[in-house]
Amino acid sequence: MGSNLLRGTFILSVATLISKILGLIYIIPFTAIVKNNDAMSLYNYGYIPYQIFLSVATAGLPLAVAKYISKYEALGDYEIGQRLFKSGLVVMTLTGVASFVLMYVFAPQFAHMVNPVDAKGLTVWSDNDITRVIRAVSWALIIIPSMSLIRGYFQGKGSMGPSAVSQVIEQFVRIIFMLVATFLVLYTFNGSMVTAISYATFAAFVAAVASLVVLIVMYYKRKPYEEKAAIPVQQSRSKVSLISIYKEVLVYAIPFIAIGVAMPVYQMIDQYTVTRILQHMSYSAKEALYWFNFLNFNANKLVLIPVTLATAFSMALLPVVTTSYVQGKFKEMHKQLDDVFQVLMFVTIPACIGMMVLARPIYSVFFGDSADGATVLFWYSPVAILFSLYMVTTAILQGIDQQRYTVFSLVLGLFIKVVTQYPLIELWGIYGAIASTALGFIVGIWVTLVVIQRDADYHLAVVIRRTVLMLLISAAMFAGVWLVNYLMGFMFTPKNRGEALLMTSVGAVIGMLIYGYLSMKSRLIDRVLGERGTRIRMKFRVK
Repeated sequence: MGSNLLRGTFILSVATLISKILGLIYIIPFTAIVKNNDAMSLYNYGYIPYQIFLSVATAGLPLAVAKYISKYEALGDYEIGQRLFKSGLVVMTLTGVASFVLMYVFAPQFAHMVNPVDAKGLTVWSDNDITRVIRAVSWALIIIPSMSLIRGYFQGKGSMGPSAVSQVIEQFVRIIFMLVATFLVLYTFNGSMVTAISYATFAAFVAAVASLVVLIVMYYKRKPYEEKAAIPVQQSRSKVSLISIYKEVLVYAIPFIAIGVAMPVYQMIDQYTVTRILQHMSYSAKEALYWFNFLNFNANKLVLIPVTLATAFSMALLPVVTTSYVQGKFKEMHKQLDDVFQVLMFVTIPACIGMMVLARPIYSVFFGDSADGATVLFWYSPVAILFSLYMVTTAILQGIDQQRYTVFSLVLGLFIKVVTQYPLIELWGIYGAIASTALGFIVGIWVTLVVIQRDADYHLAVVIRRTVLMLLISAAMFAGVWLVNYLMGFMFTPKNRGEALLMTSVGAVIGMLIYGYLSMKSRLIDRVLGERGTRIRMKFRVK
């Protein structure tokens, strides 16, 4: 794997992983502060429409800017990227403000749409409660589009550090503000739960401001060095007008919207339909919300951890593949794709299988013991592999100028999701929603892979063979960890959060040892990581 791609992926992986872990750890003190299981559902009601608005507000421009800065600098043109970046900041500010206004104004309609009502007309939270939460989080839309554009600017130059640092700081500030504000509202000022949750969601705005400040400081620190390095190519700048650039960028931006809204739209479908279908099956509103919280709020947060690597790959991969494609280095591009798919599967598959076998103690650590919640997590975990593949394959489509198929794959996947949602939930209950999501992503991934194979002349035979071996090794790991976890069950119980953490930690270590040893013994690690893998194997003296 190219050193730039590996380094960029590593930096973003670490930053995203830290952010995800912080985004889980806060749940423990947050639930202890609010002492209300339904508070988490209220907190999350605002975030799904917010994520969709955010994707539309950015309009895919940050990643499009990353692509075009990478493209024109590969062609020896620094000035075009600068013009695009500066004008993009103006556009992002305007779309951010417009999206904020729309979300704020139409918050009551969104609240009514997502609020489950049982046959007696009863709800857990009122529409007004949910409206306040949606409006509180909508303020972040003013800041985040411009912040995202600056991240895209740095990524387009192959510099992942600023994005990584700002991402961690954003999450850290959000969590600190959220916990402090919630505690003060409830215990110092004796405020209502709705007020406390509104402040908790408003933390997104405060965190975005902090992240933006960090990025601006980094931009002005680096600018003199970039201008100095760009002097030799200043004379070769193109006579391309800004309007023509934007026409091209906007064509490419639409598929980026598709990538950004994919997960939120799938969740939005669940949010709008699952509780209603369950109530049609004679569940009460309280029971329907009970199961829905396991799916869309709790399990979803845990399942997205293995997707960390895919998120990093999709951001780091785009400028690298774009550069190879523009320069006509197809052999180099094929090697990059081989490396990306293999490393992605090498990490994601065992992570998801490990989450399956340790679902009960893992769930207990973060959300308290629940056999139902753990079962939902067990069946939801493998879907993370599909999330990861979809993110990476759609990023590849951007790099090879076949982005229109990203929209097609999303629309087709969502169609499958909608069509299969009702019958599968009727058949399997809440697990039917997981199955319909999996089917939608499988179809979407199939479309992207067909296009990549056809238009990049890329073949997956090697990746498929090695993925099969990874699955076999992961199955052996599953059996070993299950046995250890079963034996530990005679001494410890996941009902106790401390003991659940111990069971999770021991199981994770055993799983890594089994997977690591079998990967080295089979020489899989050599094939996936090349010389680095061989050095690792020799260091542990595995022949």
